[in-house]
Amino acid sequence: MGSTSAHKNEGHGRRDVIKRSAALGLLTVPTMSFLSACASSDSSSDKKVEKGKTSKTNPLGVNETAPLEVVIFDGGFGQQYAIDAEKKYNAAFPKAPKVKHAATQKIQSQLQPRFNGGTPPDLIDNSGAEQMDMGVLVGKKQLLDLTPLMDAPSIDDPTKKVRDTLRPGVLEMGQFDGDPVWIMYYAYTVYGVWYSQTALDNLDAQYPENWDDMLALCAKAKKKGIAGWTYPGKYPYYLPFSLYPFIAKIGGREVLDKIDNLEPNAWMDPAVKAAFEAYYELYQKGYILKGTPGLTHIQSQTEWTKGKALFIPNGSWVENEAAPTTPKDFKMMVAPPSGLDSSDKMPFGTIWASGGEPFIVPAKAKNPEGGMEQLRIMLSEESSKNFTKQVKSLSAFNGGTDGLTLSTAMQSGVDSLKKAGDNVVNPRLQDWYVKLQKEQIGVAGIGEMMAGRATPAETLKKIQGFADAAAKDQSIKHYKHQ
Repeated sequence: MGSTSAHKNEGHGRRDVIKRSAALGLLTVPTMSFLSACASSDSSSDKKVEKGKTSKTNPLGVNETAPLEVVIFDGGFGQQYAIDAEKKYNAAFPKAPKVKHAATQKIQSQLQPRFNGGTPPDLIDNSGAEQMDMGVLVGKKQLLDLTPLMDAPSIDDPTKKVRDTLRPGVLEMGQFDGDPVWIMYYAYTVYGVWYSQTALDNLDAQYPENWDDMLALCAKAKKKGIAGWTYPGKYPYYLPFSLYPFIAKIGGREVLDKIDNLEPNAWMDPAVKAAFEAYYELYQKGYILKGTPGLTHIQSQTEWTKGKALFIPNGSWVENEAAPTTPKDFKMMVAPPSGLDSSDKMPFGTIWASGGEPFIVPAKAKNPEGGMEQLRIMLSEESSKNFTKQVKSLSAFNGGTDGLTLSTAMQSGVDSLKKAGDNVVNPRLQDWYVKLQKEQIGVAGIGEMMAGRATPAETLKKIQGFADAAAKDQSIKHYKHQ
């Protein structure tokens, strides 16, 4: 459909056209039994191991005989990439026991008791629906500062520090308040609107660059029995993956910064109102796949790969996660959100991309140097390429794609980043205030709106109330963009 009509009435942009009413929704991860090895500490001592001697090959001073325990979130990326990197750790420290590895989808329920009891693992992939609240962990000083890792020489080039090998924004994401680095985001995620190029070709359509064209394409698809959109209705915090950069495109990145900073009336900004009304129009016009509010992330992705809906908001892990149901000729792609109208503050191409898959070393880990060394190994070019080949996602290592044949999904992510240039946004709500973002804004707010149970005005008022309450809550640590 493209951008054909270039807005015939300059005085009547989409902001004026979409003054209507009510409903939004999004993600979760299926549960799975956790390896019993992870249920409790198995060591006879809860004390930290003695630090080893530093050297050119052991810059972090890993104790060469100490055990290492790693827990991985077993989600869209699986766990094999981590197991492969652990084998390299074992090869580097042959006197140490084999790395104790476990994987689970129940991160919080399995590991929070161990944090509280002072017996956490040495390295954790803190991801998924049961992710432990990062802001709380940082605020309660339960995480190790990873600055020594960042300042250590990289595996591939000892003249370069690890921090100098990371993609833009990854280091900053791990910082909450000043210079300490609390989190190492290993994956590099491109968020946006995912679609099948084959499906668009069958409709003789192009990806829509403005909202009028988006609605026109959805109408065209509806006549063919295809829904415009679906999303994980049970976990509607997926919707912001396209909604937040849409807001930034309309009103500028400063609108998102105000939201992150929990500033008064941030959610009442005209750009936010326009974006919510636009998404609500998808519900009003019947362009959302029937039954979407009751779908999990896997179910919504399956409906999408079956061709029952054109678009789904998601992150770049979706290619690997949806692989079992994706047809060979699907030509999976990602695009930035369509714009609203010609008065948007940021250009088409504005996208959300940032570090994903947050790895942490607990402050009370027994072998913290080992945990950091495992991350250093993972941030080598070899491990990064292995990750990309296995899970079809970029890593935080700035490179690692040379010589690889990229899928259409990965290539579109790389192309989207190139097109965006400096117009990449990185909302911080999802790691600063997890409960606010997922349970309140996502499920209680956007989810209710997209299901048709609340109007945009009602939803924004409710969300602003949640944000105001979080701002006043002295039991949580507050963060602001520096």
